Amino acid sequence: MRSEATKGLTLSAPATLYVGFLVAAPLAILVAYSLWTQTYVSVDRTPTLANYREAFTDPLVRHLMIRSILIAATVTIATVALAYPIAYFIALRAERKTLWLLLITIPFWSSYLLRVFAWKLILGFNGVMNSALLGLGLIDEPLTFLLYNEFAVVLTLAHAWAPFAILPIYVSIQKIDLSLLEAATDLGNGPVQRFLRVTLPLTIPGIIAACLIIFIPTVGDYVTPSLVGGSDGKMIANLIQVQFGAANNWPLGATLSLLAMMSVGFVAILFVLSSTSLGRRIR
Repeated sequence: MRSEATKGLTLSAPATLYVGFLVAAPLAILVAYSLWTQTYVSVDRTPTLANYREAFTDPLVRHLMIRSILIAATVTIATVALAYPIAYFIALRAERKTLWLLLITIPFWSSYLLRVFAWKLILGFNGVMNSALLGLGLIDEPLTFLLYNEFAVVLTLAHAWAPFAILPIYVSIQKIDLSLLEAATDLGNGPVQRFLRVTLPLTIPGIIAACLIIFIPTVGDYVTPSLVGGSDGKMIANLIQVQFGAANNWPLGATLSLLAMMSVGFVAILFVLSSTSLGRRIR
């Protein structure tokens, strides 16, 4: 037993050290910086909780944190709701599944930054959307609410993360035993009842995975809010970027980063627990 344990530890040691170097070390550095304070030209390494007090009492931080979570939640719900029918069609109805999956990954052939700029051109004051509506005579003047607000951020992020929602849901639907659907039909269940009683409960793990894959990185996105969000679409990551950049206040930036991580982790754990409980009730 000791020999087997030694072999296991030896084999896992490189991966453990690698993960520790890339994950644990940066987190430890963030924690250390969050306990320091920034002076005019240097960092005071005297341990203090001043940065946490400033972050908790600053109304701007609270506002941006709440806005970030709400935007990420909206993007997650909208993306998963639109991705589920597509994944369902590909898994159970489509004949050429490989072709459909290839089409889903086409957006990844271009840079994420280019896709954001494309939406900026589409939603702009003189962009494709306004030009088309003006040409059709549906509006008299360009719409101003399409860009530089939360709507633009949600739309752009939903498009960018759509494949990450489709693929895990597709995998969960693909694993469903079709004999269960046939048995539900034999028992007198219609399409809606069959979906609610069989398909949906069995695909909840895929839905949870899709939600987490979208929600967690969306909260920390700062490129999209910077380009299409304007002043009404800024998120907590934009404030963190300012602290590490123009403000040159790394301790406060590290504090905000840790608070954002803890907030996302709390919401994610709460979501997983509630989703699991809901799945058990449905079953």
